[in-house]
Amino acid sequence: MPPDNFMPPDYLCPRRLGAQKIDAMHSISEGITLISFNIYLDLLCSENLLNKALEVFQIMAEQGREPGVVSYTTVICGLYRARWYDMAVELWQSMIQKGFSPDNSACRALVLGLCDGGKVDLAYEVTLGAMKDRVNFSQLIYNALIHGFCQAGRMDKAKAIKMYMSRNGCGPDLVTYNVFLNYCCDELMFEEAEKLMDKMKRSGMEPDGYSYNQLLKGLNKANRVDKAYLLMNKMEAKGLVDVVSYNTIIKALCKGSHTRRAYKLFEEMGQKGIASDVVTFTILIEAFLREGSSNFAKKLLDQMTVIGLPLNRVLYTTIIDHLYRTGRIGMAYSTFYDMVEQGITPDVVSYNALINGHCKTFRISEAMLLYEEMQTKGLDPDEVTYKLIIGGLVREKKLLMACTVWDQMMEKGFTLDSDVSEILINAIRSKDASCTNIRNA
Repeated sequence: MPPDNFMPPDYLCPRRLGAQKIDAMHSISEGITLISFNIYLDLLCSENLLNKALEVFQIMAEQGREPGVVSYTTVICGLYRARWYDMAVELWQSMIQKGFSPDNSACRALVLGLCDGGKVDLAYEVTLGAMKDRVNFSQLIYNALIHGFCQAGRMDKAKAIKMYMSRNGCGPDLVTYNVFLNYCCDELMFEEAEKLMDKMKRSGMEPDGYSYNQLLKGLNKANRVDKAYLLMNKMEAKGLVDVVSYNTIIKALCKGSHTRRAYKLFEEMGQKGIASDVVTFTILIEAFLREGSSNFAKKLLDQMTVIGLPLNRVLYTTIIDHLYRTGRIGMAYSTFYDMVEQGITPDVVSYNALINGHCKTFRISEAMLLYEEMQTKGLDPDEVTYKLIIGGLVREKKLLMACTVWDQMMEKGFTLDSDVSEILINAIRSKDASCTNIRNA
């Protein structure tokens, strides 16, 4: 990577190149070193100009400057970030065939990229499978593979990698155990989780706050909130309780409709000097709005303002949805555009909240304007958007327009559920409307 204060010459800056063809590099390449080429590759990849990066890569070889490990790693990382997995693996295999020995940095980029894309088997194959005797893999690489297999539900493979890393002088660390602990808690395997905690202690590794928070999360997922609260008290004695711990239990209490109890826990946080974050307030505000306690929700919103916590998109969307449900349409609309003014870009869920409110109040024209606006801003409607719009159009007897939106929905690969499609078809038939684009759902 170039230093922060690096200023490339004009011919090395992709922003200044604009539409100039990369072929111009041929004419200036004689005076450019391999380091300069690598810097240029890094700039191109950071700008997501991957086709140009691949052209430069080819030019390097043509000009007698054979790309090295740094060159390969730079482009491979760029390809993974863009999810061009097949091409990235092809380039990786080309590097190996040419006799280069990738370092841990290159292997880490490969493994993290593939695992992030759900291709954990391929990540294993091209690293541990193909180069286990050529590279001394770091704990980070082993942990990334273990995490990938755990996410895929392949605990047997994850355990095999753990055994392999121990045999090769790279014993499991706290991160390794936490990855397994996370899996066990997600799957509600509490007996296995407790065994892991004991094994960590026997190995001289004291479980950290993350370890205990995983247990809290699992217990709450299993609706064992009282046991989770007792565990948090034990964590407090160890000095491991943090805002994540409280948020986990507050969320579980709110989910179980124990909002007042959750609020008391929120007050307890403040008394113990643990600062609430946006997540804490969002959980509580959502819960109070859901049960119709607008005064408590407003109190929390005011408190957020006082302590300088900004509202996030999730919270804005929750408030907008609540305002529509309670008939305060004008306030919902102004809240939506207040969100925009605060620099928060609405997502599909935000638009759906507005569209839903308009459709339910028989304001389909406004809903259609929002439907078109979100698309002009580059947001693709999802299945919920289409169903809301089509339902609103049917209710207002705008059947031909409903058919048009239905066509658009089908073109995007979404299907209308049988109940709504039957209502639409029956409505068309009852009105003897002509609609040539009706399809079976």
